[in-house]
Amino acid sequence: MAQLILNHVSKDFGTGQAAVRDVSLKVREGGFLALLGASGCGKTTLLRMIAGFEEPTEGSIILGERTLADGSGSLPPEKRNMAMVFQSYALWPHMTVAQNVGYPLKVRGVTGAAFDVRVREALSVVRLEDFASRRPAELSGGQRQRVALARCLVSSPDVVLLDEPLANLDRHLKAAMLETFREFHARSGATMIYVTHDQSEAMALATDVAVMSEGRLLQVAAPEEIYARPEGHVVGGLIGQGAVLELVLPDHDSRLMGWPMIEKAFRQMGGPRRAILVRPEHVVADPDGVMLQVRSCVYEGERFVLSLLTSGGQALQAYSPFAVVPGSLQPFVIRQGWLV
Repeated sequence: MAQLILNHVSKDFGTGQAAVRDVSLKVREGGFLALLGASGCGKTTLLRMIAGFEEPTEGSIILGERTLADGSGSLPPEKRNMAMVFQSYALWPHMTVAQNVGYPLKVRGVTGAAFDVRVREALSVVRLEDFASRRPAELSGGQRQRVALARCLVSSPDVVLLDEPLANLDRHLKAAMLETFREFHARSGATMIYVTHDQSEAMALATDVAVMSEGRLLQVAAPEEIYARPEGHVVGGLIGQGAVLELVLPDHDSRLMGWPMIEKAFRQMGGPRRAILVRPEHVVADPDGVMLQVRSCVYEGERFVLSLLTSGGQALQAYSPFAVVPGSLQPFVIRQGWLV
């Protein structure tokens, strides 16, 4: 295992606008990094440069003591000791599970007892020991995904790269696979980089989340940190639910604002406005709050989601254990907000 370091990495495909712009990033050894962003933000291009399928236009990629890519050239994928899991699983239908998992070993000339032991150990990590003789067509989508993970692990890679591996799975299977990925990371100890546009996947799996937008890296932090203290509107909008309100707020030593200050801001008519991120869980019904209009009330099973409107026409959301009549005015308190 070794630390992966990206120094000022950029990629321009000749379109006049760089797909990845000046990204510097350290992926801690044994960590699970999620690259999160909307489609077209550059996250998959960045992953492909790490894998060796694309060469950086500028910058360098270093793994431990080895330079994988810089201005003088780039190592091919097969010399980087990395493994990649794709959306399609990329399993050979004519091979058994064991043969699919062991293929990287076969390429490297590993045979006999050593081959069998390493395949068996890899299948054990993903709990598919009893499926070794089956073919991919006999497996469920989740089982095929676990075969792809075992094939990654069998070659003892320094880094495992995952390009939106759950994008083609239904909701229930996706939930089961999230647990499989968590267990795979814990049992293998591998450094993992996971590309996704789904913030719930990133928050559930990663030890660190890197948020990208328009080719740039906006913030890297632990899930709890990036949720509670996002850097800017884009990060705040991508991570969790929330609304950005423009309020007349004073300068403050902390970017965290509490209700007394927020209440005062609601009653201020003039002055410079500042953006504040408000999460739905911090908006609660309270007779001492400010009046907000309930635009809609949607039942989601365990709670109702309220769409609210301030007197100035700004939208936000709240959660409620009971239904509220749409169109009514109700008092709410905003317990806290974060300046973005």
